[in-house]
Amino acid sequence: MTAIKTRSGVRAKRRTRAKRMAAGRPRSRKQAEGKRAPRTQHLGWSRRNVRKVMPDLRPFWRAGQLAGKQFRADADNLNKHASDTWQVHAANLPEQTSYEAALQAGRVFIQGYANSSGHVPEIVPLPLRHVAAAVVCACNEERTLGQVLVQLRRLPLRDIVVVLNGTTDNSLEHVLQHSGITLVYEPERAGHDVGRALGAKMTDAETVLFVDGDMVIPAEQLAPFLFAIDRGQDVALNDLTSLLPPFSKQDEVSRIKAYLNHTLGRRDLGSNSMTAVPHALSRRMIQAVKSASLAVPPKAQMLAIQQGFKVSAPCQVDVIRSNRLRAGNTGSGNGVARLILGDHLEALATWMGTSEYALRTNLPSRAEVAYRRNVR
Repeated sequence: MTAIKTRSGVRAKRRTRAKRMAAGRPRSRKQAEGKRAPRTQHLGWSRRNVRKVMPDLRPFWRAGQLAGKQFRADADNLNKHASDTWQVHAANLPEQTSYEAALQAGRVFIQGYANSSGHVPEIVPLPLRHVAAAVVCACNEERTLGQVLVQLRRLPLRDIVVVLNGTTDNSLEHVLQHSGITLVYEPERAGHDVGRALGAKMTDAETVLFVDGDMVIPAEQLAPFLFAIDRGQDVALNDLTSLLPPFSKQDEVSRIKAYLNHTLGRRDLGSNSMTAVPHALSRRMIQAVKSASLAVPPKAQMLAIQQGFKVSAPCQVDVIRSNRLRAGNTGSGNGVARLILGDHLEALATWMGTSEYALRTNLPSRAEVAYRRNVR
């Protein structure tokens, strides 16, 4: 049996050599007609070709090592130094449109940085081309507000604006413990979403991220919203549609969100809305729709779609299950639900008052309606 296998193996090798010598000439009618795929077709998954596809991350590692050697523990803030050096390095690189590839390069840079400095920075190394900021709206969030700020500090943000809107607990003290925060303190409650409009006015950053003080969202989940705006989107919504039940079991809030998008010709957005956080906006969008409109999020979203801005829902953060339950947002027909419904009706009314709506609908006059009824 062994001898047969050996002879078979030898014959197989000889046939292989013969095939190589006859390369370029069809050996049968099937091959001549192209009915049998050539063996080279299967080389796409070889190690040699995979190496060509995979990006070379060694330059990022070396750059990180060089930056880490410049860190001085007695004078520099670790996270700030690592973030600043990464942004300087990333600014000289070709623009990357893939979020995963950009984040992978940043992580390799941080690994090199930690290797030479002996310290591991707690940041999300996201390469941004434009200045970014975050707006935090809070009311009586002393239990979570501090951790919200900790996560935001891990992102490459120039400004963090905290709007304390009618707070009566110790939220103010928690904010004052963090340096470099822009604080908007309104002792009397100014309105449910007014904080967004106020916060947007306090920064001129080209990308603005909006979060609430009662939800501690990891920085890694917030980063895709910043990246989407930085790479050309104007409105980056939280993609919650897949988390909702079937339409027949949805509440009135989810339905009216979908109805507004459908009416505006953006059925692809489903029930995604600026009412939900987190989301991010571009400065050009804020300037066009006016920051005051952010106090009525559905209206701002309607204006953005109407004016042709790029609106998408690039990623998902499950804020449905983590939403803090309060007396005003639980139960059928609660106060928050009525407020959101009213905001969407205002958005629809504003859109119906535009000339664009009249052109789309071409509604008949009252006399024409009466004539058609009488003819029947």
